[in-house]
Amino acid sequence: MNVPGSADFLWRGYRLQLLGQRAVWDPEQGLLLVADLHLGKAESFQSQGIPLPSDGDGATLNALLAVAHGLGPAQVVVLGDLIHSRLGLTGDLRQKLRALPALLGCPLRLIGGNHERGCWLEGLEQEPSQALGPLWLSHAPEPRPEHLNLCGHRHPVALVGGGADRLRLPCFAYAPAAEQLVLPAFGALTGGHPCPDGERLWLLADGAVVPWSEPSRRSSVSPRRRPGPAPRRRG
Repeated sequence: MNVPGSADFLWRGYRLQLLGQRAVWDPEQGLLLVADLHLGKAESFQSQGIPLPSDGDGATLNALLAVAHGLGPAQVVVLGDLIHSRLGLTGDLRQKLRALPALLGCPLRLIGGNHERGCWLEGLEQEPSQALGPLWLSHAPEPRPEHLNLCGHRHPVALVGGGADRLRLPCFAYAPAAEQLVLPAFGALTGGHPCPDGERLWLLADGAVVPWSEPSRRSSVSPRRRPGPAPRRRG
């Protein structure tokens, strides 16, 4: 089944689908993979006196439920940073996380990320990096011989255009030398980091995945350097 707006990704003949919903679908194993939801981020900031609206979690969870209900996966695997910090682990969020597997209609698994460190999530064990079929699942990039490393952590974005028209678009990023596919951040309240040279990118725009293979993409999107101030004369 081809999901509308998706793009096929082939690795040594193994087929994955990159979804416009910022997720990866593995039809062979029935796996739905997402990364970096950062639930509770607004509440974490609020606890430190930084006002953020508390509506990001609802949008993130509803998006996850929508893609899961459309595909009917055997399991959903979060590649780390399901939550933002223990400061944001309110009673309401804990209740939502307990109900999430039943709402998804399948088991929910979590590869532990750096933001879960020191947190206890009832009924949801933080698992180490591991292999599932030909895939090596980790939070931070972790190349593994003879496996395709699927990971998150980086929140990859592409810089498209220049000057006032420049856009920062979330993307999938593949590093051929490391055989590593980095997923975009799934959470509604997450930023992003530009990708290094040498990676193949698939942009996310209007719910669709768009391959971007422009050879000169780095030079075409780099902001112009402004001349620095004239040096001061001494004496």
